Amino acid sequence: MVTNGDPYGMCPSVDAGVAANGNGNGETPPSCDAPPPASPLVGWATVPGMGSGTVSVDITTGGNTATPTTVTTLADLNTALAGTTPAVVQIVGTTIAGNVRVGSNKTLVGVCGGTVQGNIKISGSYNVIVRNLKIVGYNCKDPAAVNSKDCSAGADAVTISNSHHVWFDHDDISDGSDGNLDINLASDFITLSWTKLYYSGTRIDPAGAAGGHEFSDLIGSSDNSTTDEGHLRVTWHHDWWGANVHEREPRARFGQIHLYNNLWTSVSNAYCIGLGVGASMLAENNTFRGVNIPFNVTSYADDTSVLEGRGNLFEGTTGNTDGVGGAAFTPPYDYTVEEPCTAAAEIIAQAGPQ
Repeated sequence: MVTNGDPYGMCPSVDAGVAANGNGNGETPPSCDAPPPASPLVGWATVPGMGSGTVSVDITTGGNTATPTTVTTLADLNTALAGTTPAVVQIVGTTIAGNVRVGSNKTLVGVCGGTVQGNIKISGSYNVIVRNLKIVGYNCKDPAAVNSKDCSAGADAVTISNSHHVWFDHDDISDGSDGNLDINLASDFITLSWTKLYYSGTRIDPAGAAGGHEFSDLIGSSDNSTTDEGHLRVTWHHDWWGANVHEREPRARFGQIHLYNNLWTSVSNAYCIGLGVGASMLAENNTFRGVNIPFNVTSYADDTSVLEGRGNLFEGTTGNTDGVGGAAFTPPYDYTVEEPCTAAAEIIAQAGPQ
């Protein structure tokens, strides 16, 4: 493990890749053929069990082998994603704007730059896959944010509530009004892999106040929640927190959060990983590059909170890089960690839609 300082040049491929990709918000040239195969599923979404819902799921398969349906309108998209019948729904080479609601046993996939601009909500659902999709939030222009003159009153780009067995893979998520991707209300058994999270620029609240709430990912409903306890099991691997993210990369309450082989290049941020009340967080072989406070273990934690760091690489960082509270939970699934520089180079080349 390398502690703070300025040892730039340890991962030269990271230097080149960040420059080429605009610090996290570069575009990957889309393919207009069928979507590429999903990456191997690893993490909490592979663990059988029941989350906050009432249906037991052995492994996250989404729409599985259902014949793909291509949609071009918001109404058709929401109709195709409703209910519990297995379905694979494709957005091909177009942008669909508005609020999208995802039912159970569904795969939503982007092809040739397929995009949702608005809010994707997975609420009370189970067995859901979202992959190869670009998701752009309202960027503080939705009515709730504008009317209240507060970005945090607006919608996330993605909200996962009261749902279980959910997998986001190779997605590009940006510009949520409140957050990019939030997980709450006892959601459980979730994996997020090979995904970019960023903001397209700095912004101000509608009232004109400085600081536009460029917060990425909040896990947990509140510090006083009893519903969340025993849930919120989430794996993040090969994900990239990039340009203009200010904090919550992620911040977590309660749950068992595993972060391995991820990349942070969100320079000028407040902090990266935020340890909250009752959370157990394991951070392994990640790369933090030029960021502030990789591990915030003081602002939100209590005496039950745990953050354990292993094998992480800190290049040109400032602030705390130490864990707190002893050993975190032991993940109950198989996974393989890579050397941080190797993983960072792969993330730059492969994260986001392919």
